[in-house]
Amino acid sequence: MRVRPLGLAVAFVILGVGGYVASVWAPDVPGEALHARWATPPSQFVRVNGLSLHLRDEGPRDDSLPVVLVHGTSASLHTWDGWTDSLRATRRVIRFDLPGFGLTGPAPDGDYRMTTYVRTVIGVLDALGVRRAVLGGNSLGGGVAWHVAVAHPDRVSHLILVDAVGYPFEPESMPIGFRLARIPVLNVLIQRLLPRSMVEASVRNVMGDPARVTPALVDRYYDLTRRKGNRAALVARFQQSVDDSDTAAIRTIRQPTLVLWGERDRLIPLRFAAQFGRDIPGSRVVTYPALGHVPQEEDPAATFATVREFLMPAAAATAPSAVR
Repeated sequence: MRVRPLGLAVAFVILGVGGYVASVWAPDVPGEALHARWATPPSQFVRVNGLSLHLRDEGPRDDSLPVVLVHGTSASLHTWDGWTDSLRATRRVIRFDLPGFGLTGPAPDGDYRMTTYVRTVIGVLDALGVRRAVLGGNSLGGGVAWHVAVAHPDRVSHLILVDAVGYPFEPESMPIGFRLARIPVLNVLIQRLLPRSMVEASVRNVMGDPARVTPALVDRYYDLTRRKGNRAALVARFQQSVDDSDTAAIRTIRQPTLVLWGERDRLIPLRFAAQFGRDIPGSRVVTYPALGHVPQEEDPAATFATVREFLMPAAAATAPSAVR
């Protein structure tokens, strides 16, 4: 039987497409399968508002003013590894995976609104018996932090905002994963197909210096993106993110505030660092020329040096010798 050239070409196309799909096929992975690598001690899972939250609570328990750190979209508590390494010898530091991300995984009710994330932070503080804390956050986590400070000012002593959401903006460049999660049909496909190269491109996109992106870093983002339900949660999160910007509320913040920003941030423009500085009375703004959207992860030493200076007065005020 003679094979026609057109039929042969079609067969090669089908084989090629099939081979590509097979190479990028990436179904969800049960959270438990990722614990051995990403939930090593001191990780624990704490019940908060009906959800089992992946959390790390490190440092001295007698610290009367713990530091609580909140990650950004598609990140995890691991984004704070560098800062935690520097903090935990002298300060209690608490970090956790927000619902829809990391090993916490999706919320049973599919609610990823900002008000729900605020309740999550308060739930963590209550579960751990923390009355008041220094609250820091990056990107989405920064937005969560200042919303908590506005809604529950008695629970937040100081704020650290790192390339935080807060104002309507148009990104200069958005990670490809975020773009696809916003597009109908494609946002369904990415829940089954996930080229590791796409994850790498997304991580490189948020760095000031893409050369800092290591295979180990990409592994972490790739693995935790595939945690069961996280990709569907990301799509839902983007659909629900309508209450993240509230300039009037930002102007009511009265906690001492440190604003950190990578000048090479192409997702949330640098000009918003100055905007936070203008809108929050007495705040301090520090920018880093060589860093991007996640400066705490890209250069933890340089960024934490500023944080240490900011935290010194707070630590002194709560030291036993200062109690009257």
